[in-house]
Amino acid sequence: MIIGIVIIVVTTGLAALLRFGVGSMSRTTRADAIRDAAEEVPGAYRVASLLEDRELIVPAVSVIHALLMVLAAVVGAWALSRNLAGTSLALALAAMTVLLVLIGDMVPRTFGRRRPRTVAYRLSPLVALAVRVGAWATDILTDDEEEQEDEDGDNHEGENRLITSVLEFSETIVREVMVPRTDMIVVGAEAGFDELLEIFSEHGFTRIPVVGDGPDDVLGLLIVKDFLPVLADGARPVLTSIMRPIDFVPETKRIPDLLREMQASKSHMAVVVDEYGGTAGIVTIEDLLEELVGEIVDEYDDEELLVEERDGSWLVDGRLDVEELSELVDSELPDEEWDTVGGLVLGLAGRVPLEGERFEVGDVSISVLKVQGRRVQRVEVRRLTLITEDAG
Repeated sequence: MIIGIVIIVVTTGLAALLRFGVGSMSRTTRADAIRDAAEEVPGAYRVASLLEDRELIVPAVSVIHALLMVLAAVVGAWALSRNLAGTSLALALAAMTVLLVLIGDMVPRTFGRRRPRTVAYRLSPLVALAVRVGAWATDILTDDEEEQEDEDGDNHEGENRLITSVLEFSETIVREVMVPRTDMIVVGAEAGFDELLEIFSEHGFTRIPVVGDGPDDVLGLLIVKDFLPVLADGARPVLTSIMRPIDFVPETKRIPDLLREMQASKSHMAVVVDEYGGTAGIVTIEDLLEELVGEIVDEYDDEELLVEERDGSWLVDGRLDVEELSELVDSELPDEEWDTVGGLVLGLAGRVPLEGERFEVGDVSISVLKVQGRRVQRVEVRRLTLITEDAG
């Protein structure tokens, strides 16, 4: 009996610590962990390494957590069955189940989320061990499932893509889906109604930010439904009198949180600000939904091709996500510091590159085709292996 109690206490305690640590880690950004690691905060480097593959943490730890909880439940049921029977046993088992769930899962997870960074750093050795063992177990299960799928000929690619989209959606931040500042269409607060009508007609937008002294001075939001009735009445009031307030959100905000906030406030657009308070871009509720369900195109949208495949090469728009390019060329490209291909090229050059310049990263060659101002607009990408074969 005493041994059983010890096993229950140890397994439940370990399960609680795992949930405590993972809950804290889920609210810790990798940027914060890297900064703390640079300041030699104990555990910060390990957490930053774990967060490099954030999607692996929860499923891997869940395997170990489930094993610990099952072991505690089995031992507890065995201990209770030796001393109780009938209704008493059933009530005791129900109470034990509730306690195990509360102590080993729900309570530590909740408190962990309220204490990011510090708890994650302290419990990082335990979480790291659980991730390694859990990932190994998950790989074995995954391999078995893949073999079974091959035998049965039953492929659930559609379901897997949806699950992957949901997982990626939960971890994506606003900066990755926003329309960057350089692509923003805005209207000055002093603009006349004729100019405003021309902007609405030319671009086809229903909402346009109103700015004062440049893009960093966003004053509000002008909606075409508010503008047209005033135009029809023949009135010409000051533009700022018919605009609406607009929300400001940090570029590191997670898009599921922003989506909930925009739904609650019934707003369809927000201004994204960087760490210095400057305007980084804008984000719409459509941008958020497209990250989950894919591109939403209506009859008025001109679908833009970010990638054009040619014989042995790809013509790539600078706005393409680096991860998408990695998948396209089947090569691991660095995406820790850059979200877009244009940003990657700027990083490789260390300056604004010239048209015609060529850079190599890994086994990929990137040639700059078009630069506008300080922005890399279009590049040509080739695999170095293909270049070598062509030269031979």
